[in-house]
Amino acid sequence: MKVSLFVTCLADVFYPGVGKDVIEILEKNGCNVDFPQAQTCCGQPAYNSGYHKETKDVAKHMIRTFEHADYVVTPSGSCGAMIHEYSHLFEDDPIWKEKAVTLATKTFEFTQFLVDVLKKDDIGAIFNKKATYHTSCHMTRLLGVKDAPMKLLKNVEGLEFASLPNKETCCGFGGTFSVKMMPISEQMVNEKIEHIEETEAEVLIGADCGCLMNIGGRIERQGKPIKVMHIAQVLNSKQ
Repeated sequence: MKVSLFVTCLADVFYPGVGKDVIEILEKNGCNVDFPQAQTCCGQPAYNSGYHKETKDVAKHMIRTFEHADYVVTPSGSCGAMIHEYSHLFEDDPIWKEKAVTLATKTFEFTQFLVDVLKKDDIGAIFNKKATYHTSCHMTRLLGVKDAPMKLLKNVEGLEFASLPNKETCCGFGGTFSVKMMPISEQMVNEKIEHIEETEAEVLIGADCGCLMNIGGRIERQGKPIKVMHIAQVLNSKQ
């Protein structure tokens, strides 16, 4: 099975190890993974800020970059959801809308691909920690991916899992929201960390680097002894 990795900006710049773990897991499960060098930002910051004309240029570039892929897999529910938004950008352009829909149908968030396409819910991971899981907004609300991460974490040997109170609540990142509405964003992430502490978890697991960067950055500023990890890092763990 040929899979093209859409690594995303944040993973590429801040969490390159996440991309490495995704590739290793996919290859262990029979995938031939390639990395299109021409890939760029998906255009979500511009799109959310109202710059739809500029986003169309980015969307066209990404569609061209991945048009020959059998499957596109990304370690970000947020960026995966943006690919699915491309069709709305091209409502008045039948040719590009069709291309956008084609890309969307073969684009999957990482855990979604493992569970729904590869039919794998046990990756053979070992992780001897107490952890909780943050559900990111775009992944659950726009992509509708809710069960896949839980199925995978349930089968991680040694993992003591604690459900996160108010897990549906946004962490306050929201991309440009955290910049434009900083005081509100700060209160939201503080509340999220309070709920994480309630679980007494050693590790916060997530499936979106944006959320993890936001929560992890605030945890570090507060001096909390909680580690933040992408789910791919946990699933590729053997200890």
